[in-house]
Amino acid sequence: MRDDYIKQALLKIQDPNILINVVSRRVKQLRRGNRALVESLEKLTTEDIALREIIEDKISYDAGDDVVPA
Repeated sequence: MRDDYIKQALLKIQDPNILINVVSRRVKQLRRGNRALVESLEKLTTEDIALREIIEDKISYDAGDDVVPA
């Protein structure tokens, strides 16, 4: 995972534990075939895609639910 993406994502989700959980769930969704909600000219890992989606407010979370596209 790129450090700059982590720092930017922490501005959106301040609790690192929640951020890890959100990224982890989204990575599982992406690996199962869900479409990425962001585009990039560079090749990104699924973890970086999940972080970019958080940074760009493409996904949100609810403490009791799965990660949900915004």
